[in-house]
Amino acid sequence: MKNLAVPIAIIIAGLIIAGAIVYTQSPQKAGLTKKSEPTKEVLPKEKAGPKTELTISERDHIRGNPDSPVTIVEFSDFQCPFCQRFHPTLKQILADYPGKVRWVYKHFPLDQIHPQARPAAEASECVWEQKGNDGFWQFADLLFENQSRLGEGLYKELAGNLGLNLDQFNSCLSSRKYKDKVEADYQEGIKAGVQGTPSSFVNGEAVSGAVPYETLKAAVEKALTDLQ
Repeated sequence: MKNLAVPIAIIIAGLIIAGAIVYTQSPQKAGLTKKSEPTKEVLPKEKAGPKTELTISERDHIRGNPDSPVTIVEFSDFQCPFCQRFHPTLKQILADYPGKVRWVYKHFPLDQIHPQARPAAEASECVWEQKGNDGFWQFADLLFENQSRLGEGLYKELAGNLGLNLDQFNSCLSSRKYKDKVEADYQEGIKAGVQGTPSSFVNGEAVSGAVPYETLKAAVEKALTDLQ
């Protein structure tokens, strides 16, 4: 037994050391893999195409001074919870930088996970048809405020509250009059490299996800500095 004592002791010591190494190198035990909270929802099983310049026309929805030196183009989805979270952040940026920032909204419905995203986008365009840019933004705010109720019933209710001609609105909605416009926004986002929502571009610089206010503010400040 004495002859076996030393080898056995060595084996036991080796197992203890190996276990200690595994334990200390385990990221969860060491606290190294704390998951960061997700900030956007992504396209399932799709890949973005090559980047391209973003276009802004009279058919786009602009909030803020149209002649502002800083442009934030947001690709968004009315059913996306992260877009709902980010919406007030963008509104706060406009309030804090009056005349310096304009916010351009473009549709990017994630159809595979948000079945009401595209119908809501098309409904918003039907509101724009009658009430213009201001009406669109009122409707957009209300959609995010009532995100849990998205559906045709809500769209018609809000349209009535905003004073739209309901016959015209219902016809626009049922005929999917603006499906091509919504799809054009979506395809532009794909070409620009958008893979999830919300995705924003501050004077062309990508800002991905529902970033905190301070992060977006820093991007705006950088854009203003670059213009000097």
